[in-house]
Amino acid sequence: MGRLRPYRGGAAVGILLSLAASAGGLVLPLLTRRLIDRVADGGDVTAPVLMTVGLLAGGAVAGAFGWFLLDRIAITLVRDARRSLLSRLLRVDARTVDRLQPGDLLARLTTDAAALHMLAVEVLAGVGTNLPVIAVAITLMAYLDPVLLAVTLAVSVAAGVIMHVLSPRVQRSSLAAQEAVGAMAAAIERAIGAIRTIRANGAEAAEEAHLHAAVGLACTEAVRTSAWSTVAARATGMTFQLAFVAVLAVGGARVATEQLTVGALVAFLLYVFYLVMPMQNLVGAVAAYRVGIASVTRMGEVLEYPAEPVHPAPGTVRGGAPLDVRFASVRFAYRPGEEVLRALSFTAPAGAVTAIVGRSGAGKSTVLDLIERFYDHSAGEILLGGRDVRDWPVAELRHAIGYVEQDSPVLAGTLRDNLLLGAPNAGEAEIREVLGRARLTDLVAGLPEGLDTVVGHRGSTLSGGERQRVAIARALLRKPRLLLLDEATSHLDAENEAALLESIRDIAGTATVVVVAHRSSTVRLADRIVVLDGGAARATGDHEELAAGDALYAELVATRLTP
Repeated sequence: MGRLRPYRGGAAVGILLSLAASAGGLVLPLLTRRLIDRVADGGDVTAPVLMTVGLLAGGAVAGAFGWFLLDRIAITLVRDARRSLLSRLLRVDARTVDRLQPGDLLARLTTDAAALHMLAVEVLAGVGTNLPVIAVAITLMAYLDPVLLAVTLAVSVAAGVIMHVLSPRVQRSSLAAQEAVGAMAAAIERAIGAIRTIRANGAEAAEEAHLHAAVGLACTEAVRTSAWSTVAARATGMTFQLAFVAVLAVGGARVATEQLTVGALVAFLLYVFYLVMPMQNLVGAVAAYRVGIASVTRMGEVLEYPAEPVHPAPGTVRGGAPLDVRFASVRFAYRPGEEVLRALSFTAPAGAVTAIVGRSGAGKSTVLDLIERFYDHSAGEILLGGRDVRDWPVAELRHAIGYVEQDSPVLAGTLRDNLLLGAPNAGEAEIREVLGRARLTDLVAGLPEGLDTVVGHRGSTLSGGERQRVAIARALLRKPRLLLLDEATSHLDAENEAALLESIRDIAGTATVVVVAHRSSTVRLADRIVVLDGGAARATGDHEELAAGDALYAELVATRLTP
């Protein structure tokens, strides 16, 4: 509970107010004994009655404020935990991201973080408030009658034994239930993300069965957790009822032998009743701790994921001299023993267009990933502007690069939000310029709210070609010194592709362009072409040289590169 440290003051006030409310409750049985004795003696009961009413009212107000303060702290803790998780997730390294399931991460940010709220409230209230109340109540019960206290404690020991036996089972079942919820969320996210693919392949029934199985498992684990929690709660409640019956029997016998007054017995029974709630709260706090620790464990796993270092923002200055790129004997593998790049060497001159071609799986997109440092190469050297990429602060490196991914993702939000994602301080004139270069001017003019039109989840209201042009415009708005394009024209028609290639040719005067090419038109545009084969550079040259002198390139142009 180290996260509680900044809120110690508020927690102390909340606990003190809760204790003040409980203190009034502890006095009530003594006032009741006094009231009964006064009635028996025929005395005035006005003072005890007024004190009782005052204690009840004051306790209600203090208890309400105390609970509110503790609950507010718990809500704030959930906020802090979610912020920490989100900050970590945005920087988790690419190898870890590759194996993560978004749905499971979402469950950790929602369900598990919500369990932290229960943990904080139950621990603060259960331990901070109920333990002192129980201690004082037991002391007062000892003052009233040590014999009845011994009877009460003997029966109450059973509750402790029950919780000791059942708590580990509650924790294990809670962890299994939370993992099942994460798996269910991952399955749902998978299905929603590929809903068109599922329908197009007639796979609704199979996917439905998969989802139903995930939901069923989550239900089964939740029921198991509920069963263990219910057994623990009911067994504990039964011990309190046994304690009351035992006290009533022994106390009645002591009253009959005049070892105890009726008022003292009633007061003691009231303390037994009064102890039920704090004891149940304390038991609940133990159960909540077991459940909450399972959630904290899952959230803690996220905070332990390897992550990129946090670098300060590189500032608002954009542009600069084009950067050359040099690979020297670079090796890289996504998995041990399965090298994708094997001693790759090539140079992309500054201010020129370099195209990378090759068969599927040759490592073309991997080259761009290594330049961006989504992954680090295992051997060799990658120089950007004559400087090893590992010597660049990550934020500064990426600030100098514009990157258009293969699937050209567009984020939910407005078109303007997407364009300004990497250049939040860009002006209207700059936006209009890149809209023209990316051939988006007519599209924006036709939208109901122009740049402020919402483009839907993953840009669902845009066509594939439109999303691609938005991604290109977003990259251009950064005024990069190096522009990386991964099949950046694959969704464009011939007219838009020709116009965009002309823009890329113009961009090469102010930035280096490295493009993974699957179209012959893009290849012919390049100043230099690098042919990858088996993770190495097989040949380098311009289109005419390679078409005449390299068999693989000639084959690619003839059979694989689309016109």
